[in-house]
Amino acid sequence: MKKILLVFAIFGTLACNHAEEQSKVEAATPEAASEEKDSLPNFGIVIHGGAGTILKENMSDSLEQQYRAKLEEAVRAGHAVLKRGGTSIEAIEQAINIMEDSPLFNAGKGAVFTNAETNELDAAVMDGKTLNAGAVAGVTTVKNPIDLAIAVMNRSEHVMMIGKGAETFAKEQGMEIVDPEYFYTENRYRGLQRVKDSEKTQLDHDQKTAFLDPFIKDSKYGTVGAAALDKYGNLAAGTSTGGMTNKRWGRVGDVPVIGAGTYANNKTAAISGTGWGEFFIRGVVAYDISALMEYKNLSLQEAAREVIQKKNVDLGGNGGIIAIDHEGNVAMEFNTAGMYRAKMNKDGALEVAIYGEK
Repeated sequence: MKKILLVFAIFGTLACNHAEEQSKVEAATPEAASEEKDSLPNFGIVIHGGAGTILKENMSDSLEQQYRAKLEEAVRAGHAVLKRGGTSIEAIEQAINIMEDSPLFNAGKGAVFTNAETNELDAAVMDGKTLNAGAVAGVTTVKNPIDLAIAVMNRSEHVMMIGKGAETFAKEQGMEIVDPEYFYTENRYRGLQRVKDSEKTQLDHDQKTAFLDPFIKDSKYGTVGAAALDKYGNLAAGTSTGGMTNKRWGRVGDVPVIGAGTYANNKTAAISGTGWGEFFIRGVVAYDISALMEYKNLSLQEAAREVIQKKNVDLGGNGGIIAIDHEGNVAMEFNTAGMYRAKMNKDGALEVAIYGEK
């Protein structure tokens, strides 16, 4: 009798186990998997490497591949930070560092030259959760200006530092300091001489240089930037630039002006701009997009289109923005021929683009 009961018990256990396994199999249907994926925390990142007169017919295949590869490297690095649970600030720093270290972009290593044949770098960052921000302008010895902007935000009571004072703070904070010669690149120096020869102050990569050099032509504004949403629902934006070729008199553009070239607010979106800085300052472009979302209930795409395609144009400026909102929606809006850009969402879907295709 005991043996019979034992056999029934064994069969009963096996039946239960089978039922559990069958339940798991049924739960693993595409529909169930999709629901489980949708329930995961949302996150994403979008970056830019400048907007301007970027036309495929003026771009060599090898240079285009260099840009695409570097954009992909940068956006994947930022995405990896978010995927493993890093913050939006950490993600944009990682992505921007990669672009700052590349001579392809007008930021960090690839910064353009001033009229005095020096490199003056600007950067800014903003935390959408706290609305805290940090910015630096006119630094000449800091290898990665975005790192210094983050230090200003996190380790000082200030928002903006400039010139020698910012560099002193950088040294005190253990930032990587380099000789100004580090920023020298032959392409950028040659570009300055050509602009000087034209006896005009022109924006980096201005189409009026008649496509004399691949590092001047095709990319009117070589600023770099990133915006991200992390798994905790927090937004952040950062931007870094070498400014304007042949600039004088300590000129500073929109990048370090919070609300002009850089802005983030968890209620709305994180935005980084690239364009004619004077007009981005006058139009308070990044904040204007956020304000339209907050006060007029426009979507991110609607607000970006209104500001970039209408208000900025009416004012006389041009350029573009990349942005991500608190729900993970992304905008990459520009009124120029092209904009170096890339994005990745929580599913790992990658998009890299350069020209005017939407």
